[in-house]
Amino acid sequence: MKNYTARKFLLFALALFVNALGIAFITRALLGTSPITSVTYVLSMFTPLSMGQWTILLNLLFVVLELPLMDRKELKEDWKMYSLQIPISLCFGTFIDISMNMLSWVNPSAYPGQIFYLLIGCVVLAAGITLEVKANVAMMAGEYFVRVISKRFRKEFGYVKLGFDVSLVCLACLLSLLFMSGIYGVREGTIIAALAVGPIVHFISPYYRIFDAWITEPAREDSRQEPQDSYGIITIAREFGSGGHVLGEMLAQQLGLQFYDKEFIHLSAQRSGMDEQYIRRNEQSIPSFWLKCILGKSSEQSIERSLSSDDILFVAESKIIEELARKGPCVIIGRCADFVLRDHPNVVRIFCYSDLKSAARRCVSEYGIAPDKAEAEIKRVNRGRIAHYEYYTGERWGEAHHYDLLINTSDIDLQTACDVIKEIYQRKV
Repeated sequence: MKNYTARKFLLFALALFVNALGIAFITRALLGTSPITSVTYVLSMFTPLSMGQWTILLNLLFVVLELPLMDRKELKEDWKMYSLQIPISLCFGTFIDISMNMLSWVNPSAYPGQIFYLLIGCVVLAAGITLEVKANVAMMAGEYFVRVISKRFRKEFGYVKLGFDVSLVCLACLLSLLFMSGIYGVREGTIIAALAVGPIVHFISPYYRIFDAWITEPAREDSRQEPQDSYGIITIAREFGSGGHVLGEMLAQQLGLQFYDKEFIHLSAQRSGMDEQYIRRNEQSIPSFWLKCILGKSSEQSIERSLSSDDILFVAESKIIEELARKGPCVIIGRCADFVLRDHPNVVRIFCYSDLKSAARRCVSEYGIAPDKAEAEIKRVNRGRIAHYEYYTGERWGEAHHYDLLINTSDIDLQTACDVIKEIYQRKV
């Protein structure tokens, strides 16, 4: 156990250095620096202290400012994470100075060269943030400070983080104007870094699963639940209007399985404390894929520790899916169940799709959607499902390799599809 914990901290230390290296590349590109270091970079330009030294001082200031925002119970429960901010701040500031010195040779004069090094910095910084998320053992002071504010005022982490970064950039500009009579250290590179790092983190995160075996303690033989693992599960992902819900009901009835779809709304409300109406409106969709990447993936917040409503709902539904799979055989509709149960030995994964005209006819006849609005509604719902699935799983929605069977319900009637799935299920289970 201790060995795996040590590995996680080692990975976190590596992440700190990679983060510092990414910030150094961005800064050396001479197009500004990242938002989180904008104040410390500007301060280093007109004071004897280096950027790394100012980073240490600013982060320690955050640690002090967190205290009045936390009650005794929170501080006691999170004391380890809180106290770790101090050595992390010392290391991170030192790594920034080391990285800036290592890259002293980077001094691009042409604008294309500046953009080149800026983009390298964004990729390196994204790689470091992804390592932090994977290690999931500590947080840097700036991130922890934002989390404390989010919890105290009950605001979503992503938007508080955005406001925090904007405030730092504005403060950097103000300091630059006051002490250097112009804006220095904050340029277009600052904006590019703020917008680019999050999406890069999202796209490279799936590749970091190679670290899972190295930092995760394997389950003990005596703790495995063989009788529960033997239950057969059918998961159905579906395009809107393809009839996946009806197909799931048919399978559950004919195979004698439990059926879960709308039941998730009530179960998730109980688990997360959210309003059922909110869940009904927002589950299996996110407001903007790219905005979510920028707000959520540009920090070292893991989904489990996130205060985002979308993340809380996804975690709640994922845990419910795992619990249902342990209770007995069932059919589960949507909710990324094929991904959540990817390690379950007896899952039949189905994806239902159909052409737009067939889906529109079903939406009109079965869902009561107006004919002139059906196609637009299908596209809207499917966009939301794609964004939700791909954001949280890092996999492509509807990709054939993720499923046991893809069914085109435009050409195959639901009873025939049901018969085929029943045969696959009975052979597998």
